[in-house]
Amino acid sequence: MTTLLKKPALLPLALALGAVLAALAPSVQAQNLVELYRSARDYDAAYQSARSLYDANLYRAEQAKAGILPQAGLSMGVSRANFKNNNPVVDRNIPQQSATLSASQPLYRPGNWATYEQGKQQVELSKAQLEAAEQDLIVRTSQLYFDVLAAQDTLAFVRAQKAAVAEQLASAKRNFEVGTSTITDSREAQARFDLVIAQEIAAENDLRVKKIALDQLVGRMDAQPRPLLAPTNLPPLVPADVNTWVQQSEALHPTIRQAQANLETAKLEINKAEAGHKPTVDLTASYGAQRNPQGSAISPNALNSRTTTVGLALNLPLFAGFSTQNRIRETLSLEEKARTDLEGAKRGVALSTRTAFFGVLSGQGQVKALEAAEASSQSALDANKLGYQVGVRINIDVLNAQSQLFQTKRDLAVARYNVLLGGLRLRQANGTLTPEDLLLINTLLVQ
Repeated sequence: MTTLLKKPALLPLALALGAVLAALAPSVQAQNLVELYRSARDYDAAYQSARSLYDANLYRAEQAKAGILPQAGLSMGVSRANFKNNNPVVDRNIPQQSATLSASQPLYRPGNWATYEQGKQQVELSKAQLEAAEQDLIVRTSQLYFDVLAAQDTLAFVRAQKAAVAEQLASAKRNFEVGTSTITDSREAQARFDLVIAQEIAAENDLRVKKIALDQLVGRMDAQPRPLLAPTNLPPLVPADVNTWVQQSEALHPTIRQAQANLETAKLEINKAEAGHKPTVDLTASYGAQRNPQGSAISPNALNSRTTTVGLALNLPLFAGFSTQNRIRETLSLEEKARTDLEGAKRGVALSTRTAFFGVLSGQGQVKALEAAEASSQSALDANKLGYQVGVRINIDVLNAQSQLFQTKRDLAVARYNVLLGGLRLRQANGTLTPEDLLLINTLLVQ
């Protein structure tokens, strides 16, 4: 008797699991997380903009070398003069051709050297900015990837619940027809079925919106993310000490590196301001040639001349109306601001890292709790179905148990995605996130 009662009780569960597996089965053209990230890297406008800005900053930094490298120039000219004289009578045109090649090499220009060193800091700043943009793209891609998977799971669980409620509704109607239950059971099951239909419509629309967002990011039509393996063993959090994560951030985080580069640039700006009091020394050289084929105003004979000069040019500033002194005071204040900004960046990164670390730990605890809750909810559903068939439970008990089970399944799936995404956010928070971190998540996906 007991065996006969258990078989129909497990029928809706079998339908539910079948619907879930069908919804989660990957298509032939499904893509893993690394593949979609690569597509996003080639297509995303925000990342491409950051990449172009990085290239522009590199060229801007190279311009700083000009102040310490030689400068050369070539000038040429052609002119014609008309010479007239009354005694004796002279009236003739005098053409003149000239060319001058000049060059200079800075020997002592402390301001130019400070600018050159600032260019190096600009390169470090640009690298940190690009790394921050890359890390942001990794997190955005992963977020949309898991959003689609979560929406697919929600739709699959809602459809599984609809099948289970439909079976319960049919059972309530049969029992009412034979007189073993009241009309209340049928109406409760019908109300729950109508509610699940509304939830299914909302879940379908949510999945549609999530897919559109992912397609727009990766530049593909109808991207199909691969789901997680079942069962899924989430990777542990390594290292397990939050202080280790914080210490790593102080040397690696792009925000801290940008603030550090800004501080070094501010220090060099002080050197540039102080150079306003210092002399400059340049090595100069020039070679000039002048040709007068019809002579000059005082001689009709053709003239050709060449001049070569080599020398040192010294420039010593004496007084600039206190401009240099005030410029130095300004740069000292800006240096203090940059130093404060660096300290603020370190504190902000440390706070974000600690928050993300404990968020991952909390998520892992939630996954374990929800896994236990899923098993308990399944047992409760089986017990309520058996009790309903033997008459010790009413239909609403079974419906509530079904709703609790599928809600727990949805919460568990979302919790797993949040743990994986939280791990990426933790690495972004401490500045160690790289595209290689996606390879570990790929191993957890259906191949």
